[in-house]
Amino acid sequence: MATFQYKALQPDGRVVEGELEAGGRQEAFRQMESRGLRPIRLVERSHPVNGRARARVQGNGHGSGAPAVAGAPSAPGSGWWPRGRSRKVPGRALENFTRLLASLLSAGVPLSRALVILQKETAHPAAREKWKEIHDLVVDGMSLADAMARSPEVFPRVYVAMVEAGETGGFLDLVLAQIADFQAREKEMRAKLLAALLYPGILMTLALGVLAFLLVFFIPRFEALFAGFGARLPWLTQMIVSTSEVIRSYGLLVLVVGLTLGVMFRQWLVSPAGRRTWEGFILQVPVLGGLIAQYGMARFCRMLGTLLAAGVPLIQGLQVARRSLGNQILVDAVAGTIDKVKEGQGLGASLRDCPRLFPGSVLEMISVAEESGKLDQELIRIADTTEADLDRRLKTAVALAEPLMLFFIAAFIGTIFIGMVIPIFSLQDYIR
Repeated sequence: MATFQYKALQPDGRVVEGELEAGGRQEAFRQMESRGLRPIRLVERSHPVNGRARARVQGNGHGSGAPAVAGAPSAPGSGWWPRGRSRKVPGRALENFTRLLASLLSAGVPLSRALVILQKETAHPAAREKWKEIHDLVVDGMSLADAMARSPEVFPRVYVAMVEAGETGGFLDLVLAQIADFQAREKEMRAKLLAALLYPGILMTLALGVLAFLLVFFIPRFEALFAGFGARLPWLTQMIVSTSEVIRSYGLLVLVVGLTLGVMFRQWLVSPAGRRTWEGFILQVPVLGGLIAQYGMARFCRMLGTLLAAGVPLIQGLQVARRSLGNQILVDAVAGTIDKVKEGQGLGASLRDCPRLFPGSVLEMISVAEESGKLDQELIRIADTTEADLDRRLKTAVALAEPLMLFFIAAFIGTIFIGMVIPIFSLQDYIR
């Protein structure tokens, strides 16, 4: 008989903790169900002498019984790709690590041996050092999720939370495969977005270069010509000439001030208050805010559906999935949903307080899926449909952005040209 520590919900909604003895996890779950308890956490209490062996068994991804999940980190995550990771372990190395580790665990390779294999296979020095650090911590008895949590610059919080869910529930190989799919899908979407913005970005760079050339080299020649004739310049020409003088006289100072303001803005943006303010502002932007909310909903539904399909309890799945939203305003909005689900409400009804993130039609589909027992399948289907629609909207937005940028570029250059040409027609009056 083994001793299990549990945390569960009573029928009245109160959270209780305790211990029970059972022959396995399945029997422990049956005992909890017979007492009317809804499991939140179920962990086998291990003795110090076998702590290392138990950590290896959990990390193997082949535990038996109904899956449960240990408590996920309480701090909200900021998305899949943490800031600063590229200078240490590149995203490609992390994706390869995740996918290969999932394959090795599915083949029955022990976790410690799989980590040694991955350490030898990688060609990136920083990744090799990091995988060795993870291996040493796991061999010393630490769980894989706890070892990864020590390197937040490499493993995002959502990543660690999903690993913890799979490690505790005995389906680590499945969760790692899903994480690799998430990474590949997000990488593909970012690549599409960057490719779509490449042409407008080149146009904007060329326009700024032409504008700088006109203001620094071309306009001063016209200014000297007009001054020689004592001509009275139109107000548009005077504004252009004054702008050129400011750039030539204080260009370096303007650049330094601009860089300083940029650094200050970045520091403010990293702070919790600044981040919340900025993310709230972005959500209010007419087109961009809707795209971000739709993207967050797709990520949330896909991750929650994947976790539910793997056997993670709904409450724990919500705690992990809400960290995938990225936007802190949306994370806070979904946080209230978890409390309502704990009280016994359905998921669809609990999400009605997030109209910005979940439209009414999506809530109805979720509610119907709950009643039919196909919530995991419906959430993944909603994610697929939403991502396809989001891809079409992004293509349309980028297609509209290109002619708009061309229009503004032509307007800037045309304004300068007109402002400098108008006085030429009046020079003949001063020549006479």
